[in-house]
Amino acid sequence: MRVPLLLRLHAHDRALFSRFALTDDAPRWTMRGWLAITHLGGATATIIAVLLPLLGLPLTAYHAVLKPYHAVALGAWSLLLSHLAVQIVKRNTVRPRPDVAIQGNSLVYAPDRFSFPSGHASSAMTVACVYSLQMPPYAMLFIAIAVLIGMSRVRLGVHFFSDVIAGQAISIATVLGAWAVLR
Repeated sequence: MRVPLLLRLHAHDRALFSRFALTDDAPRWTMRGWLAITHLGGATATIIAVLLPLLGLPLTAYHAVLKPYHAVALGAWSLLLSHLAVQIVKRNTVRPRPDVAIQGNSLVYAPDRFSFPSGHASSAMTVACVYSLQMPPYAMLFIAIAVLIGMSRVRLGVHFFSDVIAGQAISIATVLGAWAVLR
């Protein structure tokens, strides 16, 4: 008998999680580093990042695709829409977090009890995509930071890899959709 696709994917997700999640005996500096990275995907950091072009900082010097106010509008709408999409999917999927699903150990406070998709990963990728459109020469750097933030959610034990990938996919689709409308 064949095992259904979702069960196989969940088994792979659990195996990856078990391999990459930090344990209680991880060095303190490692834990602090991943905590600092994960907070970059939180609400406060991502909202501030979206509003930065309003300050007229050198971040807006390129104006390759967008003007500062347009960049802020795109970022704000994308962040709002991706957050709503993540919450709708979370409330309908109701996937438990790894600490509940596989009796793992969460090393950071989880903002809610549902895991799929990752809100932090989604918010970070939203900001990264908006900034990538604003400053294409730095796109790889922005995307790398967003991927690192997503990885921090796995390392700290609050998400599976598929949660992170789904959150990032939602944000990419949201930014591209908002960009198409706001152009």
